[in-house]
Amino acid sequence: MYDELKEIWGGLIGPESPFEVVEKEVRGVSIRTFAQAPPSLREVWLASAAFADRDYLVYQDERRTYADSHREVAALANWIRQQGIEPGDRVAIAMRNYPEWMLIYWACMTQGIGCVGMNAWWVEEEMAYGLTDASPKALFCDEERLARFKNISAGFPDMQVVGVRTSEAEGVLPYAEVIKTPGNLPECTVDPDADACIFYTSGTTGRPKGAQLTHLGCVSNIMNLAFFGSAISTTMARVNNTPLPAPEDAPVLSGLVTTPLFHVTANNCLAQGATISGGKLVHMYRWDAGEALKIIEAEGITSLTGVPVMSRELISHPDFDKYDTSTLASLGGGGAQLQPDLVGKIDAKVKTARPGTGYGMTETCGIITNISGDFFVDKPESCGPAVPTLETKCVDANGVEVAQGEVGELWVKGGPVIKGYLNRPEATAESITDGWLHTGDVARIDEDGFIFIVDRVKDMVLRGGENIYCAEVESVVFKLDGVAECSVFGVEDDRLGEEVGIAIFPAAGTTLTADSIRAHCGNHMAKFKIPRYIWLMSEALPRNASGKFLKRELRELLDVNDAA
Repeated sequence: MYDELKEIWGGLIGPESPFEVVEKEVRGVSIRTFAQAPPSLREVWLASAAFADRDYLVYQDERRTYADSHREVAALANWIRQQGIEPGDRVAIAMRNYPEWMLIYWACMTQGIGCVGMNAWWVEEEMAYGLTDASPKALFCDEERLARFKNISAGFPDMQVVGVRTSEAEGVLPYAEVIKTPGNLPECTVDPDADACIFYTSGTTGRPKGAQLTHLGCVSNIMNLAFFGSAISTTMARVNNTPLPAPEDAPVLSGLVTTPLFHVTANNCLAQGATISGGKLVHMYRWDAGEALKIIEAEGITSLTGVPVMSRELISHPDFDKYDTSTLASLGGGGAQLQPDLVGKIDAKVKTARPGTGYGMTETCGIITNISGDFFVDKPESCGPAVPTLETKCVDANGVEVAQGEVGELWVKGGPVIKGYLNRPEATAESITDGWLHTGDVARIDEDGFIFIVDRVKDMVLRGGENIYCAEVESVVFKLDGVAECSVFGVEDDRLGEEVGIAIFPAAGTTLTADSIRAHCGNHMAKFKIPRYIWLMSEALPRNASGKFLKRELRELLDVNDAA
């Protein structure tokens, strides 16, 4: 089936095909793009008007059709422009996954206004940093985020604040008033290389970096996802000698939004793909496997994509067999590697659903690779081949490409790669070389072009799909009096993949406790970054000849049962 996939792949990206790939120069670099891609996300939203009567956004007992959503987006866009917010400016969103998140996002996309997706778990200090760094002209926030913002609001006197699902508050305009703004969607020509959104990813220097995702990058990701759907289904139809279903007979996508919309997994890979195809997005207040089963049955969910632990919790839930999950066609994850055992368990447990995953990054506007169905079952340790608009290579420590099949850091280049990091030219230069993005992941590429991630170059903990950079946690802990040395590293966890562990050597004459350390961390960073495992060491931490802490040795030396 790999030979069939290569042949079909070549035909799909060839001249005059729907997914024809061409070379285009962007910012002085020649990159791969789709010849027939929409120029910007504005056109993606405009095209969805054709699905007027279909459900688009569902949350608990609330429903918005595409027609409802287009009216609301037009009102939002008119209000935004009336505030003097112009193409190239920014608007921030700080809220959980309410339906309004997507509507505010689309209003920005139609006007060439950058959407700043703020991490909803950020504490006040992190929120203040993000708002200062991105300088949005307006902030849309829910009750929880508004409570945090009030404590830092003095630093942003000129920013318009809109409350979504909030009680009345001085200086805060209710969302209900905003969407009363009359008028059709304002006309606007959006530059494909303009910032679509700023998504923050934790930084190795201790501060989050605002990745600049462009319209070209986001549209490329949508097209890459559609390409894979076509390539895999066509290949399997040929291998199994079965006809492809007619387009009109294909089920309408109904996706359960399980991960935050300020990440590319939910926003770029699920929500944008659903929107362009007239699909339905069902929002949850928070992840709960039992509640997810109820929604799958009630809403006819066809796709559930979250971090791998969600799929594991779903299929192992004691009530799984009590609910009708026969509409599920795809079950898998992104944001973390789907463990090989889970691939087989999904395939065996859900009769209608095939396992699938995508490996990607914020810095590639979504997926780098994709794999599903028989290919995933056959190569459960792989994350699949790279998307058509990304060139790939594995390089050694000097940036020299290694031979096919050998291990090296994975670099990628093409339309989906971000413009850079906002206000961080040095970080951009360190991460992108002549258009090649350094992924920080160590990989090998087999003879079929399938990529296997084997390690990480970056000093990072991947907890339930959230990137937590060790330096960021260490910099916070070092602010605490009495810390002489500390080293943060990942501790394996069956549920979340990894948890944060930290070894601390206290300064002479000081007393530290795990509770005081966690309380200090909670004042400076989001809860998910706070170390679960804390070891208070009686001796200095082991170092190598250059003075760097030996994290691997620490991992092997320390027992989780001895942690506080």
